[in-house]
Amino acid sequence: MSLLTQNPSTPNPRAHSHGGPVVPDQSRAERTRSFDPADFAVPTGREEDWRFTPVADLHSLLGGESTGGALSREESLPEGVTTSVITSEQARELGAPEPADRAAVLAASGSDGVLHLQVPADADVSAPVHLRLSGDGGTAYGHVLVTVGRFARATVVVEHTGDARYSELLSVVTGDGSDLTLVSTQEWADSAQHLAQHDVVVGRDARVRHIAVTLGGGVVRLSTNATYAGPGASFEGLGVYFADSGQHLEHRLFVDHEAPHCTSNVEYKGALQGETARTVWVGDVLIRAAAEGTDTYELNRNLVLTDGARADSVPNLEIETGEIAGAGHASTTGRLDAQHLFYLQSRGIPVEEARQLVVRGFFASTIGRIGVPEVTERIMGAIEAELAGADLSSLAPADAS
Repeated sequence: MSLLTQNPSTPNPRAHSHGGPVVPDQSRAERTRSFDPADFAVPTGREEDWRFTPVADLHSLLGGESTGGALSREESLPEGVTTSVITSEQARELGAPEPADRAAVLAASGSDGVLHLQVPADADVSAPVHLRLSGDGGTAYGHVLVTVGRFARATVVVEHTGDARYSELLSVVTGDGSDLTLVSTQEWADSAQHLAQHDVVVGRDARVRHIAVTLGGGVVRLSTNATYAGPGASFEGLGVYFADSGQHLEHRLFVDHEAPHCTSNVEYKGALQGETARTVWVGDVLIRAAAEGTDTYELNRNLVLTDGARADSVPNLEIETGEIAGAGHASTTGRLDAQHLFYLQSRGIPVEEARQLVVRGFFASTIGRIGVPEVTERIMGAIEAELAGADLSSLAPADAS
């Protein structure tokens, strides 16, 4: 079975920008959300949301090109977990949030139905649920809805491989008291383009761990938005990415604290090698006036392995109430740590092996928290392969002083 991805509509002329000034929103909460493609202009690259993205290379996806492309799909469903194809209207009735940018709204409108993956209430799914999507080089649009019933517990792994120009909307709605780990892996071919929006609605007293792993693709932009349906909820966002020459890997997060006594913790780590390697991380956290008792923290760390690579990191924190438990953010971008290298070399480890050990250690703490052994092993293997072909001696370590 495949995800059919025709998009019969053409962009509304009113949605195009004609060179006028772009006025940024005063608050992250003001940004447009809608299922109508006409509500989103074709990005020019001057907008705040798109200023880091190579929009000139994304004409087919952002213009709504229809090619009849598709992604093949394989499923591994433990007992009790089901999939079905529903309409967009049914997805909205089940709580799927509105898209927040043009790529996401085209994914919703261009998808031939919504793939609904359902974990029933009270289910304790011990084995991971696997959804494997593979491209064949065409332009594709897809909408996937994951619903997790009250007090259910599950791990869902969504894997992306092959070659495609793919625009994706992944909606996640969790019931009260549920516990979900969602892993999204991007291991595309070098020529692939992937624009994705992941919307996560965390139920009352529920826990969601969203994990993004991006190791492949020419242009990958993944936007994750988390909201809370009630107090006592917890959201954890983890991410790992490794960019080579010619790759643009972009991750954006928006955690909207609108319910009281909720928590969020975001930790993303990335490495770059190659003169034209590029990564972008933007983390937005909004604590609304009603969200008293919020506790939130976000962290992004980037390791630049070769000259010419560029990492942009932009943490943002917007607070509308002082009655919170805690809020903070941090961002670091740097080279290999000279003290770590010295420690390893002083114990007889050759310098090149020492450099590779430092990089592995940089990622290990985050990857180890994924909790899905087969995914963890595959990711570490992919990073090992990246390091095997890297010349880490081209960049001197950071000054230990």
